[in-house]
Amino acid sequence: MSMNTYLKGRLRNTPLPRTHGLLPLFEAVVNSVQAVAALDRGPDYGEIVVEIIRVPQAALDLEDPKARRGAPAQEPITGFKVTDNGCGFDAKNLESFETLDSDYKASEGCRGVGRLLWLKAFECVNVASDYKDSAGKPFRRAFTFTAAKGVDNMIVSPLDTDGQRGTCVHLDGFKQDYRKRAPKTGRAIANALFEHCLWYFVREGGAPSIRVVDGLDTIRLYEVYEECMFSSAQTEEVQVKGNTFEVTHLKLMASAQKQPFIAWCAAGRVVEEESILGKVAGLHGRIKDVAGDFTYACYVTSDFLDQHVRPERIGFDIEEISDDMFSETELSLTDIRDAVLQSSIRFLASYLQESKAAGRQRVERFVSLRAPRYRPILGRIEEDKLSVDPEISDKDLDLLLHKQLAEIESSLLSDGHAIMDFGRDETTASYFARLNDYLTKADEIKKSDLANYVFHRKVILDILQKAIERGSDGKYAREELIHELIMPLRRTSNEVRTENCNLWLIDERLAFHDYLASDKPLSSMPITAAIDTKEPDLVALNVFDEPLLVSEGQKLPLASIVVIEIKRPMRNDAAAGEDKDPVEQALGYLERIRRGKAMTASGRIIPASEEIPGFCYVICDITPTVERRCKLAQLKITSDRQGYFGYNDNYKAYIEVLSFDKLINAARERNRAFFDKLGLPTN
Repeated sequence: MSMNTYLKGRLRNTPLPRTHGLLPLFEAVVNSVQAVAALDRGPDYGEIVVEIIRVPQAALDLEDPKARRGAPAQEPITGFKVTDNGCGFDAKNLESFETLDSDYKASEGCRGVGRLLWLKAFECVNVASDYKDSAGKPFRRAFTFTAAKGVDNMIVSPLDTDGQRGTCVHLDGFKQDYRKRAPKTGRAIANALFEHCLWYFVREGGAPSIRVVDGLDTIRLYEVYEECMFSSAQTEEVQVKGNTFEVTHLKLMASAQKQPFIAWCAAGRVVEEESILGKVAGLHGRIKDVAGDFTYACYVTSDFLDQHVRPERIGFDIEEISDDMFSETELSLTDIRDAVLQSSIRFLASYLQESKAAGRQRVERFVSLRAPRYRPILGRIEEDKLSVDPEISDKDLDLLLHKQLAEIESSLLSDGHAIMDFGRDETTASYFARLNDYLTKADEIKKSDLANYVFHRKVILDILQKAIERGSDGKYAREELIHELIMPLRRTSNEVRTENCNLWLIDERLAFHDYLASDKPLSSMPITAAIDTKEPDLVALNVFDEPLLVSEGQKLPLASIVVIEIKRPMRNDAAAGEDKDPVEQALGYLERIRRGKAMTASGRIIPASEEIPGFCYVICDITPTVERRCKLAQLKITSDRQGYFGYNDNYKAYIEVLSFDKLINAARERNRAFFDKLGLPTN
């Protein structure tokens, strides 16, 4: 029984993604490769020429001073001509061409639909072919192929001479949707063609001579092959559920754009390329070798793939995972991929071992010097997930480790809920084993959090140390920069995250406060009713328990008001008067707060504000003028001579003047034990 075929309908149901506009050209070239092979004249016989046809370039008036200079722009591509010296369009080939879904070359993996792709991307195809009939007589056949009429304008004429056989296929009228997404230059087209036909170059017997002609430029694919190949290909056969797959391992010259990949092939064509970046531990883009860097690729061929390729050769009809009752015998892409990747691992074993060792060292170095918070969880991260690119950036490595930490924390949260349930059939021993594992993991996570907090302190100290040094311009940093390190400007503690408030640099106890304001007018603070617009650097109010407890100053602990004044490093202009004397300035702020009747942050009045202890910290270098003001204020010098301290009974305030060196050294000493425990340098 015969059935009618409607070509336009068949074309409508034939998919060709717009990004695959060169696939019809590749099909034409592969047809030429097969036509050359059909003559069986040996590997050196065949020759295929791909000519790029462009819109005729407009004449350039060289006399015109406004004429364009430099290299001419690439003119739009209108089509391609593929010419070969193969067997030609004899009667059998023509019959196959005119029969949709022909099985004429099924043994070669052909599906009889390649010419449909021609009409998906091109308006018309013109074919001219010299061949010999069954009696050996030479003929020339020419025809057109369009979506409207199919094979049309057929002309067959005898040839006077017994010349060379061959075919010219002219793909004409490159449709704009495909053209604008296709490569534009001859080199790019040649590279794409080479990648598609690479299998023919590495197979036994090789490929015929193929060259791409673009105007005056000629690119020979064997030269591209020599440029791309790092070393000879190696082939291995792998068995998967009774099916044989041939894996061809290649080392390609390293390219910044090319990632390691698997090329899934069928019918001698590349059907799909799949990146394997991140799927093989230790494989990260280009691979280092004493002879130079290279990129890994493997080409997979099999009768199984030939049988399951989609007609349009842009994918396979193979389940990704077999999870039904036939999973023991039915092949899935996952089964094949796993076997191929194991073959790749064997081929690259020595390189992967070196890469994994270098990646592990990169992780160890980063955790030791930059992110000790991850140290406690390294033992709980799978080895393959720690196999990072040795050249990975700090940012990307931090993100990767943070992701692993988040997964462990999520698992910990889930386990925490589950640990509360004692299974009906669970023994006491197994429950306690499960509980012990949970507590161990929880302990490691908390250690990680502590390590992160300690490392944060180390970074702040290093930044502060740098900030107080004289710059290349001979000047010192302004106090605003140092102020920001201790507490962000013009903010209150309710507006700033705890980790951004580094009051521990001055006194660990300052981390606990009811209210803290940074560089804000006194009149804007809820802890005082003052109308003064002066802006102390830092003001803190500590309220312990109920405000009533401190009203008569008899019960402990008491509330306190803290004023911190920060000056520019090496500033040496201190003088009498509140505007010039930092000690007097701090006491003045304290007095204004008390005079305005201090309140809690929630607005509750604290009785007898005058009795609340005051603490004034002045952070500045002990320059001669500062030293004089400290002595006039009856302050005592510290034993290390890096600061002054004392108590002013009139203001009921403890005063401490700290040099920047003393501030940093004291903070380092307080934290040294933690830094040493994490292996952080303290110098």
